[in-house]
Amino acid sequence: MILQALTEYYRALEQQGKIAAPGWGPVKVSFALCIGDDGTLQQAVSVQTEQVRGKKTVLAPRVVSLPAPVKRTVGVAANFLCDNSSYMLGVDDKGKPERTRLCFEACKALHEQALDGVDSPAARAVLAFFRAWVPEKARENTALLEHLEEILAGGNLVFRTEEGFVHDDPAVRQAWEAYYNTSGDGPQGVCLVTGEQGPIESVHPAIKNVAGAQSSGAALVSFNAPAFCSYGKEQNLNAPTGKYAAFAYTAALNHLLADREHVYRVGDATVVCWAKGGGSFYQSLFGWAAMGQSEPSYDESELRGMVKRLCRGEAVDFHAERLDPGMDFYVLGLSPNASRLSVRFFLRNTFGGFLRNAEAHQERLKIVRPSFDKFEGLPLWKLLGETVNQNTRDKVPAPELAGEVVRAILTDARYPATLLNGATLRIRAEREVTRGRAAILKAYYLKNPHPDVPKEVLTVGLNEGSTHIPYTLGRVFSVLEAIQSAANPGVKTTIKDKYFNSAAATPAAIFPLLISLAQKHLKKLRGSNTGLAIALDKQLTDLLNRLGENYPTRMNLPQQGAFQLGYYQQLQARYQKKEEN
Repeated sequence: MILQALTEYYRALEQQGKIAAPGWGPVKVSFALCIGDDGTLQQAVSVQTEQVRGKKTVLAPRVVSLPAPVKRTVGVAANFLCDNSSYMLGVDDKGKPERTRLCFEACKALHEQALDGVDSPAARAVLAFFRAWVPEKARENTALLEHLEEILAGGNLVFRTEEGFVHDDPAVRQAWEAYYNTSGDGPQGVCLVTGEQGPIESVHPAIKNVAGAQSSGAALVSFNAPAFCSYGKEQNLNAPTGKYAAFAYTAALNHLLADREHVYRVGDATVVCWAKGGGSFYQSLFGWAAMGQSEPSYDESELRGMVKRLCRGEAVDFHAERLDPGMDFYVLGLSPNASRLSVRFFLRNTFGGFLRNAEAHQERLKIVRPSFDKFEGLPLWKLLGETVNQNTRDKVPAPELAGEVVRAILTDARYPATLLNGATLRIRAEREVTRGRAAILKAYYLKNPHPDVPKEVLTVGLNEGSTHIPYTLGRVFSVLEAIQSAANPGVKTTIKDKYFNSAAATPAAIFPLLISLAQKHLKKLRGSNTGLAIALDKQLTDLLNRLGENYPTRMNLPQQGAFQLGYYQQLQARYQKKEEN
């Protein structure tokens, strides 16, 4: 299903002229070998460009559309018209002269085969170069001396004649496409992606730009052990994919991964998304609505209006493009696994369907927010960050948790228990109920109902009429903390620091002690601020009357969640009233 969707996307991009034709792809090039009509190397020139990397401007290889490079393993495999010095010049600093010689011979043989009989000065110049070049004398060639050290470092080289780059020559391009379409050492068979008869690709092109994977690229489809093989088939012949489909799906995926504006990190997963008919603006709006990415061209109210219309099934104009809520949309999460890639999740729905699920998730997360919190919604990265210790060096959430949460949000499924556990562990460790953690508690029990956490406590703001005992106990604890702070301004260690976790778990053992302590604080407060003491005493008495005389001996995890929600909402109500006054 993944390969079919990517192949369809490749076809859409090719029709729009946004991606190279089969046999071509983006390649990083550092130097051009300028050759004469007789194949003589005249000069090596840099084609690198100045690019901004962070705060610095550096020289970096230029990305050029060139004949698609092969995927190399341990064997010798040459590329057409573009390769490193081992293949193009037969010289390097790797200390393996025999292998380097084999690389040059393989490159020479490839060009002889692909360009044989091509009626073009550029093709004849390239063939003359390979026939006349002597690798043993490469280091002595004056044309290479200026950039020899950089060339040997491994940058890619291309050919250039007086008429221009050889890969731009029409006759050479036609010769390469003819060679590419007929070459291949795989057996004939039926492609599982397209259903067409043709050569089966035994090794698929590499996928690049997945965070944590090898920089040279990794495989999405790969078989490398006898246990994975069946009926005597080796490598990718176990999942026969035609030459066209193998190129198409890898080209489409590499195109998506190269677009850094629409690539997202979720835990250890690299996430890409695309619409079946192409169009990057689908990705932009999805990135804002579901992944929490900023959208500078519109203000938040305009974006929310667009999303609501799409959720109702209405088409909208976004950046002068018409977005259809019924468009098929895909979300793919990839994680590194040595030299291979593992699929963390692959989701398919209509564009409007994904947005409806994301909106429902944000609606569940809504909870009263502090005045200093500038986020109207709760972005995915911030939500996952609430499960991580922010004082550690590595603040990445657990990989399994991140993937499960994304899947739950986009499919409108139940939230994973690991999300609740992560937020609860941080509350216990830090004794701090932040807006994000309170929102997780609320959203989790709305989507995963539990009898010990009734809907009356899962409100956006404080429910002053609730009589739910764990929720009310959380409110009482917040009032007790306020009494202590009012009586002892600037106190360093509060009851929250010492008793928050035990009060939530074993109220009967802790609350009598805290209430007795509060009476002493109120007595002290009456001497300095009688009005405040009376107000806090009245508030405490009202809440204690709802509880009665007996406190629960123990409270389970859901009941502790209700306690934490009650504490958070009472705390925010206290600050909001101050701001209103």
